Amino acid sequence: MDRGIVMTGGGALLDGLDRLIKEETGIPTYIADDPLACVALGTGKALDSLSNIEDSLTTLKKGGIA
Repeated sequence: MDRGIVMTGGGALLDGLDRLIKEETGIPTYIADDPLACVALGTGKALDSLSNIEDSLTTLKKGGIA
């Protein structure tokens, strides 16, 4: 939290929510340049990494170090 919060998704589009969060928490709050696209791009990256995550979890279940 040293640098603050970056809001993405539909919630980032709610007028004034970023200011309210900053006022209530004292944490700098920013809205991503394209909040809806951030969610889609992040989901795509997570899905691309899914096999790596599955491999790591399988290794952990077998008692190995991932």
